[in-house]
Amino acid sequence: MTQLEMVAVDELVREIARALVDEPSAVEVTTVDRDENTVLKLRVAPQDVGKVIGKQGRTARSVRTILGAVSMKLRHRYTLDILEEGDEA
Repeated sequence: MTQLEMVAVDELVREIARALVDEPSAVEVTTVDRDENTVLKLRVAPQDVGKVIGKQGRTARSVRTILGAVSMKLRHRYTLDILEEGDEA
Protein backbone atom coordinates (compact mmCIF):
# COMPACT_ATOMS: atom_id res chain seq x y z
CA MET A 1 0.00 0.00 0.00
CA THR A 2 1.35 3.40 -0.91
CA GLN A 3 1.55 6.49 1.24
CA LEU A 4 -0.76 8.26 -1.22
CA GLU A 5 -3.49 5.65 -0.74
CA MET A 6 -3.22 5.99 3.03
CA VAL A 7 -3.53 9.79 2.83
CA ALA A 8 -6.53 9.43 0.52
CA VAL A 9 -8.36 7.18 3.01
CA ASP A 10 -7.49 9.58 5.85
CA GLU A 11 -8.85 12.50 3.81
CA LEU A 12 -12.00 10.55 2.89
CA VAL A 13 -12.92 10.03 6.55
CA ARG A 14 -12.06 13.66 7.34
CA GLU A 15 -14.35 15.01 4.59
CA ILE A 16 -17.25 12.72 5.54
CA ALA A 17 -16.97 13.86 9.16
CA ARG A 18 -16.75 17.54 8.17
CA ALA A 19 -19.97 17.18 6.19
CA LEU A 20 -21.78 15.78 9.24
CA VAL A 21 -20.73 18.13 12.05
CA ASP A 22 -21.46 21.73 13.05
CA GLU A 23 -17.77 22.51 13.72
CA PRO A 24 -15.81 21.17 10.74
CA SER A 25 -12.63 22.89 11.90
CA ALA A 26 -12.56 20.64 14.99
CA VAL A 27 -12.41 17.40 12.96
CA GLU A 28 -9.13 15.51 13.42
CA VAL A 29 -8.18 12.16 11.94
CA THR A 30 -5.03 10.40 13.06
CA THR A 31 -3.75 7.11 11.71
CA VAL A 32 -2.10 4.33 13.66
CA ASP A 33 -0.42 1.65 11.59
CA ARG A 34 -0.45 -1.83 13.01
CA ASP A 35 0.86 -5.09 11.57
CA GLU A 36 -2.12 -6.04 9.43
CA ASN A 37 -4.35 -2.98 9.58
CA THR A 38 -4.55 0.78 9.96
CA VAL A 39 -6.69 2.35 12.66
CA LEU A 40 -8.22 5.73 11.84
CA LYS A 41 -8.98 7.67 15.00
CA LEU A 42 -11.64 10.33 14.51
CA ARG A 43 -12.02 13.19 16.98
CA VAL A 44 -14.72 15.84 16.67
CA ALA A 45 -16.02 18.61 18.95
CA PRO A 46 -17.80 17.18 22.02
CA GLN A 47 -21.23 18.41 20.88
CA ASP A 48 -20.76 16.73 17.47
CA VAL A 49 -19.98 13.19 18.65
CA GLY A 50 -23.64 12.20 18.43
CA LYS A 51 -23.88 13.45 14.85
CA VAL A 52 -20.94 11.27 13.79
CA ILE A 53 -22.30 8.22 15.60
CA GLY A 54 -25.94 8.71 14.59
CA LYS A 55 -29.08 7.10 15.92
CA GLN A 56 -28.26 3.60 17.15
CA GLY A 57 -24.82 3.97 15.56
CA ARG A 58 -26.16 3.99 12.00
CA THR A 59 -23.96 6.82 10.74
CA ALA A 60 -20.81 5.30 12.24
CA ARG A 61 -21.77 1.91 10.79
CA SER A 62 -22.20 3.50 7.35
CA VAL A 63 -18.76 5.12 7.48
CA ARG A 64 -17.29 1.79 8.56
CA THR A 65 -19.05 0.11 5.61
CA ILE A 66 -17.39 2.59 3.24
CA LEU A 67 -14.04 1.84 4.89
CA GLY A 68 -14.72 -1.85 4.38
CA ALA A 69 -15.21 -1.29 0.66
CA VAL A 70 -12.00 0.76 0.52
CA SER A 71 -10.21 -2.00 2.42
CA MET A 72 -11.27 -4.56 -0.17
CA LYS A 73 -10.17 -2.32 -3.04
CA LEU A 74 -6.75 -1.50 -1.52
CA ARG A 75 -6.26 -4.95 0.03
CA HIS A 76 -5.47 -3.39 3.39
CA ARG A 77 -7.77 -3.40 6.42
CA TYR A 78 -8.92 -0.06 7.86
CA THR A 79 -10.86 0.36 11.08
CA LEU A 80 -12.48 3.46 12.53
CA ASP A 81 -12.40 4.53 16.17
CA ILE A 82 -14.54 7.51 17.15
CA LEU A 83 -12.91 9.17 20.14
CA GLU A 84 -14.97 10.92 22.77
CA GLU A 85 -13.86 13.54 25.25
CA GLY A 86 -11.15 12.12 27.49
CA ASP A 87 -10.15 9.35 25.07
CA GLU A 88 -6.51 9.27 24.02
CA ALA A 89 -5.53 9.66 20.38
